[in-house]
Amino acid sequence: MKSYSGMGLVAAITLIAGGAAAEEDIKLEEIIVSATKREASLADVPIAITVTLADAIQKASIKDIADLASIVPSLRVSTLQTSTQTNFIIRGFGNGANNPGIEPSVGVFVDGVYRSRSASQIGDLVDIQRVEVLRGPQSTLFGQNASAGVISIATQKPSFDFGGNVEASYGNYDHMLFKGKVTGPLTDNFAVSVAGSHNKRDGYFSDLNNNVKINDRDRWDLRVQALWKANDDLEVRLIGDKSKIDEACCGVVNLVNGPTGAIVTALGGKIYTGSPFDLATYYNSVPLNTVNNSGVSLHVDYNMNAFTLTSISSVREQTASYNYDTDFTSANLVPTNKNDQRLDTRTQELRLAYDDGSKFTGLLGGYYFNERVKYNNTIQWGPAFRPYAAALVVASGGSPATFGQIEAALRLPTGTLFASGTGGSVFTKQKNNAYTVFGQADYKVIDHLTLTGGVAYTGTKKKVTFNQSNNDVFSSLDFTKIGFGQIFSTLTGGLDATPANFARVPTAAAAADGLSVRPCSSSTGAACNPLLALYPFQFLSPVIPFNGTSDDSKTTFTARAAYNVTDEIKAYGGVSTGFKATSWNLSRDSKPVAPTTSDRSPLGGAVNPYYGRYGTRLAGPEDSIVYEIGMKGQWTQVSVNVALFDQSIKGFQSNLFVGTGFVLGNAGKQSNKGIEIETKYQPNRDWQFDISGTFLDPKYNSYPGAQGPNGPVDLSGTKPSGIASSTITAGATYKWQIGGYDGFVRADYHYESKVQVVENVTAAIASRRVSTLNASAGVELDGLELMIWGRNLNNDEYLQSAFPTVAQAGSFSGYPNQPRTFGATVRKTF
Repeated sequence: MKSYSGMGLVAAITLIAGGAAAEEDIKLEEIIVSATKREASLADVPIAITVTLADAIQKASIKDIADLASIVPSLRVSTLQTSTQTNFIIRGFGNGANNPGIEPSVGVFVDGVYRSRSASQIGDLVDIQRVEVLRGPQSTLFGQNASAGVISIATQKPSFDFGGNVEASYGNYDHMLFKGKVTGPLTDNFAVSVAGSHNKRDGYFSDLNNNVKINDRDRWDLRVQALWKANDDLEVRLIGDKSKIDEACCGVVNLVNGPTGAIVTALGGKIYTGSPFDLATYYNSVPLNTVNNSGVSLHVDYNMNAFTLTSISSVREQTASYNYDTDFTSANLVPTNKNDQRLDTRTQELRLAYDDGSKFTGLLGGYYFNERVKYNNTIQWGPAFRPYAAALVVASGGSPATFGQIEAALRLPTGTLFASGTGGSVFTKQKNNAYTVFGQADYKVIDHLTLTGGVAYTGTKKKVTFNQSNNDVFSSLDFTKIGFGQIFSTLTGGLDATPANFARVPTAAAAADGLSVRPCSSSTGAACNPLLALYPFQFLSPVIPFNGTSDDSKTTFTARAAYNVTDEIKAYGGVSTGFKATSWNLSRDSKPVAPTTSDRSPLGGAVNPYYGRYGTRLAGPEDSIVYEIGMKGQWTQVSVNVALFDQSIKGFQSNLFVGTGFVLGNAGKQSNKGIEIETKYQPNRDWQFDISGTFLDPKYNSYPGAQGPNGPVDLSGTKPSGIASSTITAGATYKWQIGGYDGFVRADYHYESKVQVVENVTAAIASRRVSTLNASAGVELDGLELMIWGRNLNNDEYLQSAFPTVAQAGSFSGYPNQPRTFGATVRKTF
């Protein structure tokens, strides 16, 4: 492991804590969390967890989980080609975007209800009480899709005191945000609350071809709750929520304009070649996406002396529809990439907690997850694609008449190949049934030492149906078979390729069979199949329909010891494991894992190296483990939390875009050693300082066959891309009182060291270093507050992700971060 300078910071702050003379009435706020599915003080929970409370969320002008990453150093959030394609990453581990068959490795829970896809997790934070980020595998208590960590969001319960708030914000890009909440009792034991928001903003990214702004905001959220306290022992809470996103997102910038750019320009298209951070592009269609989310959950807590029975039942529905310009130019190459997705989810959790105040506490539970996924995708060629493809053939040494010659040879009407409006569609369905049975117990061996043990058994069964419709004739052609027929005819003086003729001249048939899968090169001469050079232009090769089933099970565990060194310092250490089940490739890139009969040469003598060259049917399960030791110190004015860990994932599910499609597969083993530090210091009533850091040493222990910039490579022993070695957040808040007015000034800074963005785009083309400043200031009198705020005030510029540009070899594109935003908020609390 590297030597981390952060240890010096821990020592320095611990000395401050020990030597600080506490001012009268100055004490850090106690934070209550539910990370172990039982409420406890943050200082007493021996796991690595970051908590952000509602007041900090409000004062820092944090609108959603993506904004939260600016003050939580172990969390990264990136948004890709649509609003729905958002990735959550903890300690460098995370996936789930760009394929509806992949559930994220970072589980997101809202009031204990699992949200299975990022599209249902990206709404505005409304009526929030706190957000907990649990770092490392959490599968023992949270189930299968928590192999990298958990984001747990808790909303505020209805109050039996009438109250509420209303706020309005206005900012640059004509940003208008309205929020409100009202709560109160209907009877002595029945209370309700209604909260909502509407967030609307112009785009900051220019589509110069359509003269519109994209990367806008247009979303609303509504949450209704009812709370019934039948008596001191029984509490029932009903929550209903509904939200909608209707936005034009997301803009892609040109990083390298390769040789194909000249062809696009010759066809009348435009590619923006200025600075990527001019935030400008040329599209021939606006990238529109719409997301609808709704759900209902029922929460029941029943106290029975030393036992507490908890039930959480939920029903959720999500639909998403998006269409975007696949080639990211104004040339009408691929104008249609339409996606429709629907998820219907039902969950049930039942758990029994035991705590009689003695040395032993325990928790037993069960969880059931049922989900139905339906996903359809259609891609169609535009009128410019045939001349574009013909130019690509010429550029690679072929004839401009190639497509016409193929049409004539196959007796196809002229213009059949790459005809405008032709293309391919896939229709997929997935049924997912999963269950987890879990238990965890704490035993206080002596007054200062507590041992924790937990175990969970998870079973997951998925059934997948995959169908397609493809009228793209060129991509459906089998050039191996066609070449075989031509070679056989040449070798036999003109015989047709029929079984009877194969029997007549078996040596010629065998020779043609071998040559049919042999590409031409300088060393082969004429002993090859020249048609194989056309395979790279089959961008929409047909997918073989199939029905698939996966059945996974895993036992995960947690073992931990916690020791109270003093009343202020708790030390802990332990090991935890995580699990994520098989993910099916529900995309047009789904291909056989191993050669089948149809993958072979016409006579089955040799494997066709081109058929199904991209993609797999599925990625196998992920298994994660973390060894961790830590310390939590809580003094009157200072808190210090430190965690040292060695975390690894076997079979990490990678989904990487390679220019014409996504490659889904398993990395052999990826590890991450590091240290995390979180500190808070309040020297007096007026000031509070926060500084946190994550320092990592990531490595691919084993990853043969990874996708590099120039094709498959062995990344074993190398550093994974996208994971910064150092991430630091620092914040300062100054509070003041003058003449009955309460005010504050706050600033926070977020830093990430330089890193290569993705594996298959070199660091020289796409690297990232983050250095972002946010600030806010406010004043309040009698419940009326005025606040001004700014995010990314220094207009820091960096890439969230990058990729080889679609069907444009040698070109590269990327997704830039959001520019400077600022505004003012008026809030009235009553």
